[in-house]
Amino acid sequence: MDLSRPTMATLFAQLGLDNESLEIRRFIESNRGLASHVRLADAKFWSTSQSAFLSEAIALDSDWSEVVDELDNLLRRG
Repeated sequence: MDLSRPTMATLFAQLGLDNESLEIRRFIESNRGLASHVRLADAKFWSTSQSAFLSEAIALDSDWSEVVDELDNLLRRG
């Protein structure tokens, strides 16, 4: 049983995205500025399965929710 907390790198891997530090920064930079009225999971750059995972992580307050919130905050910065 894995008891480690999810990280940004493991979140990106879970979402099927490149999880190298440089690629994570590039993704955030290219998608930054998410409007306050748009839920993270509803952002246009997610696939259906990525959106579902993000929604579920927050709704269930899962182990992923903290790092998903962190990503949300990073994407909302202008």
